Amino acid sequence: MKKAQTMDKKVKDIIKKYYGDKTAMIAILQDVQEEFRYLPKETLSFISKKMDVPLTRIYEIATFYNAFSLKPRGKHTIEVCLGTACHVQGASRLIDRLERDLSISSGDTTKDKMFTLEEVRCLGCCSLAPVIRISGNVHPYLTQDELPKILRNYK
Repeated sequence: MKKAQTMDKKVKDIIKKYYGDKTAMIAILQDVQEEFRYLPKETLSFISKKMDVPLTRIYEIATFYNAFSLKPRGKHTIEVCLGTACHVQGASRLIDRLERDLSISSGDTTKDKMFTLEEVRCLGCCSLAPVIRISGNVHPYLTQDELPKILRNYK
């Protein structure tokens, strides 16, 4: 089966899961993003046609919520906390090191689609500062020197 057909089948199954209910658009987009790690433009067009929802309406939802991404994302998302406690403990140096080591800027994805680097305002781990979270796993009390070893564990 070709890639486009496979993608269409997966999206059809997601739409079917919600009985094609237009009020479930956020949940549908969440599931699509979970499946593909972002919202591909061709998938949004497909949803628009299948559900008879204007593409502009789907884009309004997809661009309103920070949780959605229209750009391809990495297999692992690295979230660097820049809340007050983490900031004071040197989180900006962690961002600098990650940007150098991964050859990307915050908000971007590595060429091999392995990592996406993001800055977040608080992870709720202030007593563990500075903290990063990679694919849901919290890494506390970090120094720049520990980052290469941690990243190797995710490759």
